[in-house]
Amino acid sequence: MSNSGRLTLVGAGPGDPDLITIKGAKAIASAEVILYDALVNKELLKYAVKSSKKIYVGKRSGKHSSTQDEINQLIVEHALQGKHVVRLKGGDPFIFARGKEELDYAESFGISTDVVIGISSVNLPGYYGIPLTTRGVNESFWVVTATTRNGELSKDAHLAAQSSATVVFFMGLKKLKEIVALYSAFNKEHLPVAIISQGSLPTGSVVEGTIETIVEKSHDIPAPALIVIGESVGEYLNTHQPVPVHVQARS
Repeated sequence: MSNSGRLTLVGAGPGDPDLITIKGAKAIASAEVILYDALVNKELLKYAVKSSKKIYVGKRSGKHSSTQDEINQLIVEHALQGKHVVRLKGGDPFIFARGKEELDYAESFGISTDVVIGISSVNLPGYYGIPLTTRGVNESFWVVTATTRNGELSKDAHLAAQSSATVVFFMGLKKLKEIVALYSAFNKEHLPVAIISQGSLPTGSVVEGTIETIVEKSHDIPAPALIVIGESVGEYLNTHQPVPVHVQARS
């Protein structure tokens, strides 16, 4: 047991266990308590010592979930016992996650904290060869959560649809029809779209189309999934013809 407890937030990456950082693997190996999320690949727990306590705190729709308050309390409870607590979160702890809340809560109890950044799911288009930026085509990319806390489509989506940026939507499958309608309202029916499902996993796939066709091509796509919209996606499609509807993940 450590002389003083501490918390390390570790980004587990987008799913492929090989995409965790070396620093993240070292943190897991030194942990006495590991609190891990639903989207964390359980193979990463192989880095942990057998004596460590591994606690699942995943939050998934339709299933029993640990509340954020319960997770915060578990962090503090074990850290105040003098243990090194690793909070293992999918992707990066500070991108559409609640890492800052957990960090602040632990620090309010005088607990020492550290952060190990992770490869975010926002990098998944590149995993499949889809560029987020292409010289001469677009000058930026936007990352937007499609579904807000109150269940509505993000207001930022309205701004994003008017830009020339590549837009990456998180948590957008249930909002796909609304997103399509929004882009269509700005006469962008022919804008290229790619949906990356279960990215970086062996079950991962890419469904390709346009604003006009993507809804009919997207039935029964399993979550989690990213929606990527923009002319830069079209640059990928133009250089990979003919393009099958489903492109399997790279091995």
